[in-house]
Amino acid sequence: MSPEASLPRILVIGTGDTKCDELQFMASVIEEAGGQPVMMDVSILGDPPYTPDYSKHDIAKAAATTIGEITESGDENSAMAAMAKGASALTRRLYEDGQVDGVIVLGGSMGTDLALDVAAVLPLGVPKFVVSTIAYSHLIPPERIAPDLMMILWAGGLYGLNSICRSVLSQACGAVVGAAKHGSRPDHKRPLVGMTSLGSSCLKYMKYLRPELEKRGYDVAVFHSTGMGGRAYEAIASQGGFAAVFDFCIQEVSNHHYGSVVTSGPDRLENAARAGIPQIVAPGAVDMVDLQAWQALPEIFADRPYHAHNRLIGSVTTSPEGRREVARLIGQKLARSDARIAFLLPTEGLQEWDKPDEPLHDPEGLDAFLDEMRHAIPSSVALQEVDAHINAPAFSAAALAIFDTWVAEGVIPEGRP
Repeated sequence: MSPEASLPRILVIGTGDTKCDELQFMASVIEEAGGQPVMMDVSILGDPPYTPDYSKHDIAKAAATTIGEITESGDENSAMAAMAKGASALTRRLYEDGQVDGVIVLGGSMGTDLALDVAAVLPLGVPKFVVSTIAYSHLIPPERIAPDLMMILWAGGLYGLNSICRSVLSQACGAVVGAAKHGSRPDHKRPLVGMTSLGSSCLKYMKYLRPELEKRGYDVAVFHSTGMGGRAYEAIASQGGFAAVFDFCIQEVSNHHYGSVVTSGPDRLENAARAGIPQIVAPGAVDMVDLQAWQALPEIFADRPYHAHNRLIGSVTTSPEGRREVARLIGQKLARSDARIAFLLPTEGLQEWDKPDEPLHDPEGLDAFLDEMRHAIPSSVALQEVDAHINAPAFSAAALAIFDTWVAEGVIPEGRP
């Protein structure tokens, strides 16, 4: 094997006609860091002064068109969307063929739009880095961000190289090479069980369930349901990456319904079903909506009980009728599934702050939700009421009993101790 064959191959994507200096600098840093740059040009009008490994013609072909047809559209938005389609398809094929080990994309708003599509087609664990003039901006919808995407602001580098730009680009290139060299990817030695939750000050069932599942030979991944965590959970579910799921914190359904930025997208609570993954579901924390603690409350919540979790995030309770709306939405989502689903309904409360003497205690709202949820659950879903709080041991025991039954029936593959 040649020395080059053992180097991590990093796909470098950008518009070589306008950013050739930056892209060539990135290639040199990747080489110095012990990687092998693979250049992909997504220019539309011009050509780079170097020969890329994959040209704009290759990109257009991967999008089932030609560069001529793309340029003739006369619209930069549709033209770049076509290039994003081609770049994504080609990148996925290169990865599946073992031709690249990581990806880094450079761009302004147009390049970032393309970069998000490229990152989304790569599995979790493949290093993916975006150097962007709009990194961390509210312009970027949370649901378009790949679960393990790394991003850095392209500060001071929109046009031409300078010391600030070189510093940013060199950090980004070093990071993606390092991730490709030393990153540990999921090994799938044990069946993976997905679980959703909030921090243990709000939801506590994972403290009991995780060690019990690990004893049974399962790997357990707990996702923080604060928008991006739910997005990661849904992305893995959409790829059939779980043997089973304990989707017990579906608060992001409520968040999205009320327009909160703490969202994982409109398809929350849907992808596991599409993939045929057995699901045990519960309505953890759907009685409240998470919002930015550093902004004024929306008028709709101005008179509702509020709990500031920290300086970033706070929670506000929804009205009884609002909880009925969410219950109906949950039922609609579950009705679309042909997969095995059990729904646990804890009748004594859905999160820690709704207990008596806690700031979000609301017996009337809980009763409204429970009543509507009983009617909203489709006949295809096994409803089991648990006369306990969601954080009580009885709830976790009921969940584990269903899991064990499904393993015995062959619905869930057996663990591997």
